[in-house]
Amino acid sequence: MRKKWLIWLMLLAAVMILAVVGLDQRLIVRTYTVESVKVTTPVRLVVLADYHGCDYGLYGADLVRQVEALAPDAILLPGDMFSADRDCSDEMQFFRLLDGVAFTYYVTGNHEYWEQDVPALLGLIEATGVTVLDQSCMSLVVDGQRINICGTPDPYAYVDTQDSLSRAAADIDHEGFNVLLSHRPELIEKYAATGSFDLVVSGHAHGGQIRIPFLVNGLFAPNQGWFPKYAGGRYDVDGTTLIVSRGVSTQRQMGVPRIFNRPELVVVELTPAK
Repeated sequence: MRKKWLIWLMLLAAVMILAVVGLDQRLIVRTYTVESVKVTTPVRLVVLADYHGCDYGLYGADLVRQVEALAPDAILLPGDMFSADRDCSDEMQFFRLLDGVAFTYYVTGNHEYWEQDVPALLGLIEATGVTVLDQSCMSLVVDGQRINICGTPDPYAYVDTQDSLSRAAADIDHEGFNVLLSHRPELIEKYAATGSFDLVVSGHAHGGQIRIPFLVNGLFAPNQGWFPKYAGGRYDVDGTTLIVSRGVSTQRQMGVPRIFNRPELVVVELTPAK
């Protein structure tokens, strides 16, 4: 009898430990290194995706402090930064704080088109100092080297993706290192087919919401469905590197919490090829 009780207690303890670990919502930092002959000195990019107006202290100050501690050369925001509340004053203050840390670049996600007056929103964002990339490209200069950072709006902008990519890449220097911000990772084949971008940074998938470590990288993601191919992580597709952030939001999807899928800040280290 005692042996049976011991077994049951051990099983209960194991279930409780799995529940605690699986439902852990603490933010983690995940780092990827991308080597390139186009990079002459290291460049650090911090990716903050799918914020959704989440609670990280007043005006997201706790999150800003964590970003600042990473000492980025630039901060990349690949969409879905807003909550359903159309009063986005808190998010605008968050943007101001981020832009005070490093050059910050933003593209729209699908939630912006669902929940906001986008033309007015983009004007407010630009007023914070954050650069809005709308089928456009800007140059970031780090230690004398030029990194081109381009962006396309979410397809909910009712723009043709291929045309949007062509516009974004129209004036880039193909000899330089080129980064694309675009919210949706499932379009990577189109991004890579342009031959213009060395690195693509996306979000949207929320890490597939539920993971089974070592077995399933993600259970379900918007626009990819069950067992998404691009749930979160690094993918190399036809000469282009795709980094998919699992996002910083702890938001449930369809009432389902994130399981074995902690919210994350992504660091991308661009380094010279050895």
